[in-house]
Amino acid sequence: MASKTAAAKNQGLLTEKELLAMPEADYMNAAQLAFFRNRLKELEQEILNNADATTSNLRETQYVPDPADRATIEEEHALELRTRDRERKLLKKVQQSIALIDSGEYGWCEETGEPIGIARLLARPTATLSLEAQERREMRQKLYGD
Repeated sequence: MASKTAAAKNQGLLTEKELLAMPEADYMNAAQLAFFRNRLKELEQEILNNADATTSNLRETQYVPDPADRATIEEEHALELRTRDRERKLLKKVQQSIALIDSGEYGWCEETGEPIGIARLLARPTATLSLEAQERREMRQKLYGD
């Protein structure tokens, strides 16, 4: 974590601590948007790197005569593919969040228009709903199976 903080300082970006210490009046100012753009770009690059690693791993065909070993390898590949599928969906959300930064809508709840909040965005930079709106949505899904 210290290396990320040092890297952020080298790029002139805020640290998480500085971000959380900012007054509410500064919500989604240029420095905060730059911080989240950087975080989202790093996440995007990490996902793309993982996808490349998966592709090269799956290309390495291993012939194993033992059926149990073959089953283990196939199960590991299936698990890796499920993980990449989740990351593919996350990549789409990351790219949508970057587009929201570009359009000036990042950090604002898509349902209520209220601030999502710095702490929530630090925990989940792709959040599009405030905590309250997300809780309401989850409650509706639980009640109506939506």
